[in-house]
Amino acid sequence: QAQLEESGGGLVQPGGSLRLSCEYSKLNPDYYAIGWFRQAPGKEREGVSCIIDSGLTTKYADSVKGRFTISRDSAKKTVYLQMNSLKPEDTAVYYCGTCNIWNLKNEFDFWGQGTQVAVSS
Repeated sequence: QAQLEESGGGLVQPGGSLRLSCEYSKLNPDYYAIGWFRQAPGKEREGVSCIIDSGLTTKYADSVKGRFTISRDSAKKTVYLQMNSLKPEDTAVYYCGTCNIWNLKNEFDFWGQGTQVAVSS
């Protein structure tokens, strides 16, 4: 059973930055794309970004393009999400999970526990 564990969430002011980390195990990155999802209060969970092929292929939701950057360190078995220019509407629980590189939906139903990101002054 694949395991994913997020870290790095917190409270940040608008315009600030955070870096989330997702450490994975029991999962072969040659076969799985790994990415980030988020769920704001009262809203459905949505795909944010996804990465595969040792970082050569990435995809972003329109709402985060130009502000967020996904990357992967295969030696550390970790996927990162660098979030810059954060906005209050980025406030959500962020989940790491296996993803579909084309449509940003979860594939294979592997999820982490989530980490809270709050953007507020």
